Amino acid sequence: MDGINYPTNNLSKMSYTIINNTEAGRFEVDLNGKPAYENYSISGNVITFIGNYVPPEHRGKGIAAEMAKHGFEYAKANNLKVVILCPYILDYSRKHSEYKSLLA
Repeated sequence: MDGINYPTNNLSKMSYTIINNTEAGRFEVDLNGKPAYENYSISGNVITFIGNYVPPEHRGKGIAAEMAKHGFEYAKANNLKVVILCPYILDYSRKHSEYKSLLA
């Protein structure tokens, strides 16, 4: 598993670590015992982002965006093409054209 620590915005004192849980096929964050995650699958040189979840009380804090960024950066670092099934990741990709070249 790899992990990267992300401080949240200045309004929050919370920080978190995004873990690549390869056994479960998801990038995940432990939010005081409540998981946030982005499910994925890898086949050959393609990563497919399937869906995500952030507990309601933690939404709007940029956690899903950081997991999306982490997923795209993971794809880039591992020379993977990206297929998107997750509506949130699709929306994120439209706002972040720097990842357009990764799309399958």
